[in-house]
Amino acid sequence: MSSANPPVLQGQRALVTGANSGIGAAVAKALAAAGARVVVNYSSSAERAQSVVQQIAAAGGEALAIRANVSREDEVKAMFAQMIAAWGSIDILVNNAGLQKDAPLVEMTLADWQLVLDVNLTGQFLCSRAAIREFIRRGMAPDLSRAVGKIICMSSVHDVIPWAGHANYAASKGGVSMLMKTMAQELAPRHIRVNAIAPGAIKTPINKAAWETPAAEAELLKLIPYRRVGEPEDIGHAAVWLASDASDYVTGSTLYVDGGMTLYPGFDQGG
Repeated sequence: MSSANPPVLQGQRALVTGANSGIGAAVAKALAAAGARVVVNYSSSAERAQSVVQQIAAAGGEALAIRANVSREDEVKAMFAQMIAAWGSIDILVNNAGLQKDAPLVEMTLADWQLVLDVNLTGQFLCSRAAIREFIRRGMAPDLSRAVGKIICMSSVHDVIPWAGHANYAASKGGVSMLMKTMAQELAPRHIRVNAIAPGAIKTPINKAAWETPAAEAELLKLIPYRRVGEPEDIGHAAVWLASDASDYVTGSTLYVDGGMTLYPGFDQGG
């Protein structure tokens, strides 16, 4: 690409948590393709993280794998210190790390409730706080971006759609929604933008059983007015836009990338 039309994130430094597979890997690769250097965070499976780094490098990008459990304050601090030592600062944070521990409410253990809240919600708080502190320390870099920093919180359609059998997950995503909005409100005067992406059904390993057979996919499509299951790349494209100056006037918003799943498809014939 010519220097007259550089990639939209050229020179910026991004950190994507939980980026060794699924949506996180797709977001990391999309940000790299848009010109950013990307930290591929992982908490397990270093081999998968290194594979994402290698794929980014093979496509002409630059990436670095860093292990950290985002629910651990000490590990989050160490991850940011390593990134800043390598690349000087951070411009984009994508809070993607998350997990499920599903069970009916009466059978759900306190340990499984707490684990999901710790990773899905507390992890976003810890990483956001670390990024914000660095944004404020560094200040504006107008040659890179119109914003001092950008945070994208990965939420879910289940921040608005109740989900029986997944109380811990749904509660964590509802919390992410309000955390994002509150951070956006607090940080807008500092020119730090905070937004969220809420994926619907996306073809990732975490929900493979819901789409891997024709029968399962047909059942899933009943919930998706657009009549296709999303791909991780759909989320990657959305993340690039939210991280770029093309969305500079957008903060405190959730972008639902769901094929219309939040449009109450059961009522499409009048209920």
